Amino acid sequence: MRNFTCLLIVFLSGLFAGYSQTFSVSGNVTDENGMPLLGVNVIVLGESRGTTTDFDGNYTIENVSPEDVLQFSYLGFVSREITVNDQQTINVVLQSDQEALDEVVVIGYGTQQRKDVTGAVSTVSNETLEDLQPFQVEQALQGTAAGVNVTPSSGAPGAGININIRGIASNSVNGPLVLIDGYQGDLNTLNPNDIESISILKDAQAAIYGVAGANGVVLITTKTGKKNTAPSVSYQTYFGFQEASRQLPLLNATEYALLLNESYANGGQQIPFPDVSGLGEGTDFQDAVFEVAPVSNHNLSVTGGGENVTYAIGGSYLDQDGIVGGDKSGFERGTARVSLGVDLGEYFKIDLNSIYTNISRRSINENGLGSVLFNALNYSPTFGLDEQDLTGSLGNEIINPLTQIENTFNSYNLDKLNGNFSLNFTPIEELVFTSRIGYNLSKSDGKTFSPQIGPEIYGPGKVFNNPISQVDQNRINDNSYTYDLFGSYTDTYSDDHNVNLTGGMTVIREWGDGLFATGFEVPNNSWEFADISLTTGTRDGINNSSYVYDIRKLSFFGRLQYNFREKYFIQGMVRSDASSRFSPENRVGYFSSVMGGWILTEESWLESSDVLSFLKLRGSYGILGNDEVGQSQFWRSLLNGEATYVFDNQLVNGVATGQIPNQNANWEEAEKINLGLDLRMFRNKIDMTFDVFREDRNNLLIAGIPVSGIFGGAAPGAGTPTINAGTTRNQGVEFAINYKENFSDDFRLGLSYNFTYLENEVIEVNGTDFLPGGAFGVGQPAPARMQEGFPIGYFYGYRTNGIFQNQAEVAAHPSQAALGAPAAPGDIRYVDINGDGVIDTDDRTNIGDPIPDFIMGLNINLNFKNFDFTAYTYASIGNDMVRNYERNQPNVNRHAYYLDRWRGPGTSNSVPRLSTGATSNSVFSDFYVEDASYARIQNAQIGYSLPASLTERINIQRLRLYVAANNLVTFTDYKGFDPSASTGQAIGGGIDYGFYPVPRTYMFGVNLNF
Repeated sequence: MRNFTCLLIVFLSGLFAGYSQTFSVSGNVTDENGMPLLGVNVIVLGESRGTTTDFDGNYTIENVSPEDVLQFSYLGFVSREITVNDQQTINVVLQSDQEALDEVVVIGYGTQQRKDVTGAVSTVSNETLEDLQPFQVEQALQGTAAGVNVTPSSGAPGAGININIRGIASNSVNGPLVLIDGYQGDLNTLNPNDIESISILKDAQAAIYGVAGANGVVLITTKTGKKNTAPSVSYQTYFGFQEASRQLPLLNATEYALLLNESYANGGQQIPFPDVSGLGEGTDFQDAVFEVAPVSNHNLSVTGGGENVTYAIGGSYLDQDGIVGGDKSGFERGTARVSLGVDLGEYFKIDLNSIYTNISRRSINENGLGSVLFNALNYSPTFGLDEQDLTGSLGNEIINPLTQIENTFNSYNLDKLNGNFSLNFTPIEELVFTSRIGYNLSKSDGKTFSPQIGPEIYGPGKVFNNPISQVDQNRINDNSYTYDLFGSYTDTYSDDHNVNLTGGMTVIREWGDGLFATGFEVPNNSWEFADISLTTGTRDGINNSSYVYDIRKLSFFGRLQYNFREKYFIQGMVRSDASSRFSPENRVGYFSSVMGGWILTEESWLESSDVLSFLKLRGSYGILGNDEVGQSQFWRSLLNGEATYVFDNQLVNGVATGQIPNQNANWEEAEKINLGLDLRMFRNKIDMTFDVFREDRNNLLIAGIPVSGIFGGAAPGAGTPTINAGTTRNQGVEFAINYKENFSDDFRLGLSYNFTYLENEVIEVNGTDFLPGGAFGVGQPAPARMQEGFPIGYFYGYRTNGIFQNQAEVAAHPSQAALGAPAAPGDIRYVDINGDGVIDTDDRTNIGDPIPDFIMGLNINLNFKNFDFTAYTYASIGNDMVRNYERNQPNVNRHAYYLDRWRGPGTSNSVPRLSTGATSNSVFSDFYVEDASYARIQNAQIGYSLPASLTERINIQRLRLYVAANNLVTFTDYKGFDPSASTGQAIGGGIDYGFYPVPRTYMFGVNLNF
């Protein structure tokens, strides 16, 4: 018994000693090349204590027990976990984490690892979409992808957004091809939460899409389920409110009356306000039309998968009201989506993606003469909120904007079903055949009601007066399908030669029709009864119209990708396209491209560099075709013109031939060249991309070149032929840099910056000196032009040189009488460009360019423990905007800058005098052209994720709460509402008719996963 007791004491003493034993552990951490790693996190797993390695990769950690596990983690390397046991020296080799370099990038009819890509490709991840929470997908591309310029056409809910990749090359359509999971789609109908990633093909990489890739390609990959994963439910929601991001400083009632008196006095007329003492501030109609508007979004999805099946099912609902118009302005979008992947045995796999979208939109008159904001800016502040211009003092097109909103009635509804079905056949591991059909089926209807309005409502002579009520209705069907059949063969020979060969065909058909009709005398003059079937009146003329189109394309393509030892890369593509837009003689076009790359860090003299993680040179050259110019056929004329005939001595409205055909029209060709460099440094902490590019768009398809009147091009509904008649050039530089650093497990930082420099020039326009576009004022020549030697859409007008201060200056200057009136002190002084001693139309010149010289984005991501912060900024530098929201009428309200007008010698050298008399101050000049450069904080967000220890108790994977602000602050000197807006036109796009501003939005959101 005594012996047993002694043995037990010894055993327990040793056991307790083992458990109580602690010691220090030291060691060295290197990469796979033996280079020491500075700043590696070494922590005791499950505890907060730890240390980091020094400059030589050495570390020491105290009070370690044998059962402890040390975790070694470092950005860009695979983490390791090592149980201590009795080791007091632990040296560790960390392997590079190739995940970033092995990131899969969609490139068209396939994918590539990012390190192997030889073209200019930008990507936007779903993390970026989650940060930005955009209402529309296009908004997420602004400032996040180099070379991509995004401009809203309006800030109204559901308004269109323009995307230009590396500039504006064509006088017609410049938007990119959008492919959603391989089929042609529409970004506006897509729920941003359904997107997994976005790839943007900017150079000859897009040549694989031949006929449609000239303007670049946006490839959308939607979210799918994963194999052998339990069902995961995700719910995201946010609620917020919107407000006007900017209001223009206008004259109040007293200021308005004083300046109007001055204007009348200068014109030698009796002043209209002999006593201004009781006018006060008056009515701010701009403030009255703006209001705070709610916005909300809900998104629910379920994903998962088994051994042979994956699935993703979801739905969303967005409800956005407008900041102008109250319940007359709003946008609702509901989506439902299903994605299925099924393995049918060893050789076959089926993928199904389908998205249903319903859109409902109400809108007001948003831009141009007569828009709500145009009237709000110009309506007299001396009127009351419900007071009308019954004397007609403000001119025939300016009315009370609040009354205008009350009499605005319209609706638009869209139902769209789109998706694809694909079958993959893999007879051997190296070979995959894909048969895929994508489809778009959409039906929309719109209705606009114009009530009967007499002069007692708006005032006499107003263009808004409507002697008879009417309703305009339309039904539109747009459909398309895309069928792809292609195969891809991938293999490696002798461990050095890697080959991928892709070849196949594509069939595209787009068809649809539209019907438009007008009815008169709506019962009860009411929106409730606004339907053509109920109208009882008629009017002379054609009260209905229609169209039909059917476009077909057939393409064959091939691509060879080869690399030697994952070091030297070459890729060639060829595509044959046939389009029914062209005549049989010119229907087929052939387009090809070649790309190459060299990964220098795979060379022996760089592979051991402790600075360079990755360095690749690449280049591309190719020719892409384009037939997307907005017309279904160029080579034959349809009976879509208008004509009036005489039958039995009666005038009868009928139809005639429309646009003059041109059987010789041929393909636009985009010749693209790109040289690029990809660089990663300091173990992938810094990632840089640099590109130099040039595109020549040859054989531009241009409609509007003048032809002889004997061909009938000027008849109603007719038009000049579409011909190949121009060349443009876009060239520039892109740069992007990303920096990521994990300072500790609790603190992570990510920074990214990108910029694009762009030069645009029209090389030639054949058949005419220039093509005009846009509008300014009333009755003035078009202010924008496409002309050889200038940027496309540049502004053409008079250059100014200050204000005449006295009569001596007027007498010493060339006469300006040809512009409408002799000059007087206080008038704008124009420059005699041609030096002939007279200011006339020959002195017009280039006075501005709507295309920015630089666009850039700076974005930041911070994570500290359970908190996260993101901010996205965007800047556009060098773009000009025409200020065209001011009406040239004597009694309208004015912008507050007229408080600094010329009132006598030395009072102003920038703003002219006011006068009701005739002057030349209103002709189009650089006085109305402003630098619209701006920088904008487009998103800022702070979030908090509940600790896992808390969420696990209630069976929740993740619960994140956040507050965010979109369009937070804009820094600009532009006087108008929004320097970012554009009509989207190549010629006339930078003219501000009173753009509906993009609202500032404050949101509170929840992301929930369980």
